[in-house]
Amino acid sequence: MVGATFVVYVCLVVGIGYVAYRRTKNLSDYILGGRRLGSWVTALSASASDMSGWLLLGLPGYAYAAGLEAGWIALGLLIGTYFNWRLVAARLRHFSFIAGDSQTLPEFFEKRFHDESRLLRVVSAIFILLFFLFYTSSGLVAGGKLFNAVFDLPYHWAVTVGALVIVIYTFFGGFLAVSWTDLFQGLLMALALLIVPVMAISNLGGWGATLSTVSEINPAFLNALTNIKSEPLGLLATASLVAWGLGYFGQPHILARFKAIRLVADIPAARRIAVSWVSITLLSAVLIGLVGIGYLEQPLQGADTEKVFILLADALFHPVIAGICLAAILAAIMSTADSQLLVSVAAFTSDLYQPLFRRSASEQELMWTGRFAVLLIAIIALVLAWNPERKVLDLVAYAWAGFGAAFGPALILSLYWRRMNCSGALAGIVVGGLTVIIWKQLGGGLFDLYEIVPGFIFSLLSIVVTSLLTRAPEKAVLQDFDKVSEDFAG
Repeated sequence: MVGATFVVYVCLVVGIGYVAYRRTKNLSDYILGGRRLGSWVTALSASASDMSGWLLLGLPGYAYAAGLEAGWIALGLLIGTYFNWRLVAARLRHFSFIAGDSQTLPEFFEKRFHDESRLLRVVSAIFILLFFLFYTSSGLVAGGKLFNAVFDLPYHWAVTVGALVIVIYTFFGGFLAVSWTDLFQGLLMALALLIVPVMAISNLGGWGATLSTVSEINPAFLNALTNIKSEPLGLLATASLVAWGLGYFGQPHILARFKAIRLVADIPAARRIAVSWVSITLLSAVLIGLVGIGYLEQPLQGADTEKVFILLADALFHPVIAGICLAAILAAIMSTADSQLLVSVAAFTSDLYQPLFRRSASEQELMWTGRFAVLLIAIIALVLAWNPERKVLDLVAYAWAGFGAAFGPALILSLYWRRMNCSGALAGIVVGGLTVIIWKQLGGGLFDLYEIVPGFIFSLLSIVVTSLLTRAPEKAVLQDFDKVSEDFAG
């Protein structure tokens, strides 16, 4: 019965991909949907592609293992969501159009700073491809765990099946397929995240009884200021958790939604929808982990803690309802993995293949190059996901930090600082990305700090110092900036 629900769901999203395929005529349609998304589609597509399978697997698993400590991650993400929509969305939508109707983030940086060398665009594309391989592999790991639990498939078969489903409709439908399915999938994710903890709390005898049960197991689970050993979290640990919010400003798959919205005037409504959705789903995800502590009789260990949502849904509901809840995990996985594949394809096609090899390539050639790049990138991500002991949250954390540090400071300053130049942007992207890569290999003391924090700070400093020590931006660059500033001042 659960399997039948999955089959129906997969057929539905593949059907959406086919309809979108019929409406995809050129590379702009394939990458940004022709910039014609409405508020609801933009908001839920940005949010669903942001949260991915880690929202239903990784975050509940962390809350199950660490208790209310996980609430600091949720708080950081909620703050980051709000400020990303508030500070970045409208200016990026407008500025990306002013800057030569830029389709991708690397193209935006190139045209924003009039970089004729194309070095800024190529370097940006390389970092996007690097970190998205890890991010996409996290979705495939989540898919492997899901198909393993539902169909009792061996992990390697399960992760391969999940990858095939994602690739099929991303290959054909492009951005429209991804965005339309994200609207539906975002609503399904919110529904599943709400009903699972509500039902579990009811079965445990109410909220008070649930807290009492969890407290009897370990009262430290309910203390957000300590770890599960009742030791104070400390400044480094708390900062590392809250700092997840910094990552939002540099996530290419989220920023793509800002560029694709139909009108700047639609953004305030989209922001309210997105922040509301994120608030509900993050709170519910943490609750699922806490409730799982008291509800599940057999304690979960290691990577199996990320199965808490799956086990709760299976224990609480009739197979049909459980199938719908578990389909929400597939929705979360697909809504992010497809977006990541699409942005990776755009980086490969528009920012590497065309600038370096085929400047005169036709729209059809670029679109089909992009489709076959989906296959190549998915295969590499599948190799990274082949180890069943990998944790979804660990893979996401690394990629999230990489994007946040490499692109976050560069994007924010490019939208707000007139004196920033091409050299500063390049320095910030390289320093931020490399800091994350190097910091991750170190450990102990200060190096236990989440790598996004030093990466973001060093990137910001590199941009400011390099821009001030090198030549001021050209007149044409300043004119573009002034045009955007005047439009928003008016």
